[in-house]
Amino acid sequence: MDHNKQQETTHKPAKRKEMSRRQFLAYTLGGATAFMAGGAILPMIRFAVDPILQKKEKAGFVKVIEESKVTKEPTEVKFKIHQVDGWYESDPKLAAWITKGDDGTVYALSPVCKHLGCMVSWGGEEAPNEYHCPCHGARYTKDGKQLKVAPKPLDEYEVRTENGWVYLGPIAPNSRV
Repeated sequence: MDHNKQQETTHKPAKRKEMSRRQFLAYTLGGATAFMAGGAILPMIRFAVDPILQKKEKAGFVKVIEESKVTKEPTEVKFKIHQVDGWYESDPKLAAWITKGDDGTVYALSPVCKHLGCMVSWGGEEAPNEYHCPCHGARYTKDGKQLKVAPKPLDEYEVRTENGWVYLGPIAPNSRV
């Protein structure tokens, strides 16, 4: 191969691949459409995800009854809590069965039956000295232990006593039984 031919093959300019007008228009319109769609969709995603990003406030304690009024016989106490669920704020009414144990400590049980979620009551003709669920006959001891029908014991509230008052906090699994 002669020197001129070799030089021509090694120094040929690179062939450029040119974009057609149609390709340029397609890329431009596609990019603009994606930009506008992102501008519309991103605020919607932020709106849907915002409650997940908010810091969760730990449930506070609510003042419910004077400690001197709590006896060894369970007493039903109704109270309100402030609750925030996403963007919805409410003050639902709750109930608890409050009593003193044999050791003198105050404890509170949730009145929600663990069988199907009906509200239990204390005593009565059908179940003296027991919690009784009128829906399907579930029964519980004074400490909330299940005796009949229900698969688990009644849940209990976290309890705190301060300055002669009983405060109830979040519900937790029963630790007494």
